[in-house]
Amino acid sequence: MNPPPGTRLRAPRRTARLAAALLLWAAHCAAQPAGDSPGRTIVFFGNSLTAGYGLADPAIQSFPALIQRKIDAQHLRWRVVNAGLSGETSAGGLRRVDWVLRQGADAFVLELGGNDGLRGIAPEVTRQNLQAIIDRVRSAYPKARVILLGMRMPASMGPEYSAAFQSVYPELARKNGLTLVPFLLEGVAGKPELNQPDGIHPTAAGDLIVADLLWDTLLPILRN
Repeated sequence: MNPPPGTRLRAPRRTARLAAALLLWAAHCAAQPAGDSPGRTIVFFGNSLTAGYGLADPAIQSFPALIQRKIDAQHLRWRVVNAGLSGETSAGGLRRVDWVLRQGADAFVLELGGNDGLRGIAPEVTRQNLQAIIDRVRSAYPKARVILLGMRMPASMGPEYSAAFQSVYPELARKNGLTLVPFLLEGVAGKPELNQPDGIHPTAAGDLIVADLLWDTLLPILRN
């Protein structure tokens, strides 16, 4: 999702930020000892919700990091890659997905579209971009499980737009045989005590709830 008003990055700075984030991520991955690395990789590909925007320490408080903690507690041989990028749209995700897929993916968690909705982008455009991302993942890793995280728009976007946007995710899941989490922020959205002041991004407590929600879906997949 986008940073709150007044903090949006201009295009050149966002490009530099993206490059820096990718370099840091690549360096982190390269630093993992080959002998200690788990046998499988689960990629979380999304926007600021995945990246952990606004958290004191996203490396340990974001929901992908919490999923890694749950994986380790279960002694499962999976490694989490957090490929979240603040401000990312479905079009931006499509442009960078090939680079991210170089890391490998045995499971791919797709969390994009929220910023499209907040910008009023036509739901059909979002659907086409998400479909193209799914196609890229399936082409690169035919056996990878793809998990789609649904998002909803506030009523302020208008009932027709909100309904059309929300329908994108179940339609994609049915068409592609994906595992669907209908609403990523179930139990968190609309609760001030679980959200940062912008009302969009979860607090650390909110991300704990998000991680628990996802874990119910992910655990059977990771065990198999």
